[in-house]
Amino acid sequence: MLRVYRIPFSTNVERVALAAAYKGIPLTWIDVPADDRSSVVEASGQELVPVLDHDGRIVFDSTAILHYLDELQPEPRLFTSAEVEIFVDWFNRVWKVPPNAIEAERGADRPDQDRIAELGAETRASLDLFEWLLDGRDWLFGDFSAADCAAFPFLKYALDRNDADDEPFHGILRELLVSDGHVLVEGWIRRVDATYPDR
Repeated sequence: MLRVYRIPFSTNVERVALAAAYKGIPLTWIDVPADDRSSVVEASGQELVPVLDHDGRIVFDSTAILHYLDELQPEPRLFTSAEVEIFVDWFNRVWKVPPNAIEAERGADRPDQDRIAELGAETRASLDLFEWLLDGRDWLFGDFSAADCAAFPFLKYALDRNDADDEPFHGILRELLVSDGHVLVEGWIRRVDATYPDR
């Protein structure tokens, strides 16, 4: 049995949900309150979600879990090429830095507004890159892949206006990712939502 610890509205948990839906792998969800992650720590030794428990084998970190799902059920593949591997690494190490830095800066005693504006502009500009990637394609790298799973839970905030989600980081994404005519990105967001509605 594959059990996954999650908290509400987690972008990294949604990566795993998308991947499992794509592969047709059933998951049993263990809901954890965001303010009490003791069960996550007990299971994995750290407090971040998602955490996968496969009959006692523990895997944490969303990218590691996606790799594990490919190992468990090779087809259809999530990591379809070296380019997809590089993209997922870039997304995690580079793309996610500015919005996370904005959240940290806003929480500082004296936020640097110039720095926040610079980081915001960098995040907004990334939509042009995604528009280019999607030119002539339904998915980021041709076929649905780990790249779509990695990026979608973040980029969807260009269209997502879920009032029940008051996570500050997601508010930053809503504020910055104004699609502003990025029709291919908008179409991709709607396509993922329509293809995997039960994630």
